[in-house]
Amino acid sequence: QVHLVESGGGLVQAGGSLRLSCTASGTIEVYTMAWYHQAPGKERDFVAAIAGGGGTNYADSVKGRFTISRDNAVNTVYLQMNSLKPEDTGVYYCNWFPPRSAIWGQGTQVTVPS
Repeated sequence: QVHLVESGGGLVQAGGSLRLSCTASGTIEVYTMAWYHQAPGKERDFVAAIAGGGGTNYADSVKGRFTISRDNAVNTVYLQMNSLKPEDTGVYYCNWFPPRSAIWGQGTQVTVPS
């Protein structure tokens, strides 16, 4: 079973940027991968997805601010987050799209103070 490890989160002021990484323990080249966000006390929501061929899709709340990308050579998916807002605060997870319930990792915490 492939494991996913997220990293790159942190504390950043509103308007700042972060780049999240998600590294898989095996090949993910042919799969659509995605990032998900769980705000404090809320359900986990879809953020962005990238197909094996590179096509992308974004939640309306992050369009124009976030960019998902991938490097299949190192089995890694990235999320470049710009113009961060307090409502972007939460834990960010990567997974397949649609997600595989047994795969959720620890996630990486992003905090944008208001």
